[in-house]
Parts: sequence; structure tokens; C-alpha cells
Amino acid sequence: MARAKRIRKKIVQPDPLYSNRLVTKFINRLMKDGKKSVASGVFYKTLSLVKEKSGQDGIELMTQAVQTVGPRMEVRARRVGGASYQVPMEVRGDRREALAIRWIIQAANKRNPKEFAKQNRKMPIMSHKLASELIDSAKGLGEAIKKRDSTHRMAEANRAFAHFRW
Repeated sequence: MARAKRIRKKIVQPDPLYSNRLVTKFINRLMKDGKKSVASGVFYKTLSLVKEKSGQDGIELMTQAVQTVGPRMEVRARRVGGASYQVPMEVRGDRREALAIRWIIQAANKRNPKEFAKQNRKMPIMSHKLASELIDSAKGLGEAIKKRDSTHRMAEANRAFAHFRW
């Protein structure tokens, strides 16, 4: 029996420029050391770079990338009779979105900064890296998509333990 109160989900306010909650979540996840203005500047520059590189609207492409990267299934550890099993489970909407945002940002951070050194130096390198990862993710390419595929493979491999679901 739970001893503590249930935690209520915090409703994120839409960002002032695009009035979009997903943009706010992305900026909050991108932020380091509480520097939200820096993170929002990087993200808005990323959206302008996406529009410049791909010709598509930045918000639409970002939404498409998050939907593409979001995993449908994942494995969770379940302890049964002294043994731990990796039980495949469906990912609910909020977690799917959070994982997708996290994986896109991690993949962008892993990109080689030397690729973007010769490009427009007025914009931060992270903007270039994130723009490239968003474009690749929307197309179904890139490191974030590989992460999603490996998660799906793991869930598929452990399908035999699906009866331990709770």
C-alpha cells in the first residue's frame, strides 16, 4: 500500500512565441544549470535553421520527429520469485514524448561539432547539431531512431515474459 500521496502531473505552460507545450518541454529538457534563456535561444535558432535547411516549418518537423522517435514498447524489470525478468510493456503517451525528446537531445549532443564548425558562427553549434538531428529523426534516420529500434528489439526479444505484466 502506498504511504505517500499520489504525485500530480505538472501542466507545462505553452511557450510565449509559438504557444506550444511541446516546445516548452523541449526547452526545459535542453536547459542546463537553470539557464532557460540560453536554452530557448538555442532552440529558436534551431527552428530557424530547420526551416532554412529543409524548407519545412520548424514546429511541424519537430512534432513529426518526436512522434517518429517515440517508442511504442519498452522493457521493465519485474521481480518474480527471486528472479528479475525484462517484461515488455506499452509506453503511455507522456512517457513516449519524454523519451523521444530526451533521445533526440542526447543524439544531438553526440554529434561531431567539427561538422558544423565552418557553418554560420553567429549561431551556437548546438543549434546546428539539434537541427540536423531533428531533420534526420523526422526522416526516420539518425541516432535517436537507432535507440528507438534497439528498444523495440529488446521488447520483441523478451515477448516470452509478457505474461508477467502487472
